[in-house]
Amino acid sequence: MESLLAHLARKERSRLRVRRIDVDARPELARRFQIDVVPTLVLVKDKQAVGRLEGRMSAPRIEAMVERHLEAELVLA
Repeated sequence: MESLLAHLARKERSRLRVRRIDVDARPELARRFQIDVVPTLVLVKDKQAVGRLEGRMSAPRIEAMVERHLEAELVLA
C-alpha cells in the first residue's frame, strides 16, 4: 500500500498530504483514530476522521475514497 499512497500523494500533492504514522511509536494517535489493524488508512479532514480503510486495499478503492472527499472540499471552497 505504501507505493500506492506515494503515487497518490504525488498525483494530488496540491490537494492532499499523506503521512505515515508508526502506531508503536505514537500509541496516542492509534487510540485517537481507533487503529486496531495494520495497515489502516484514515482520511482526516479538519482534524476529524472522515474515511477509513483497513487492511490491504487496491488503488481504485483508495482513490475513490479520497476523491469523494477532495471533490466535496473543492465545492465548498
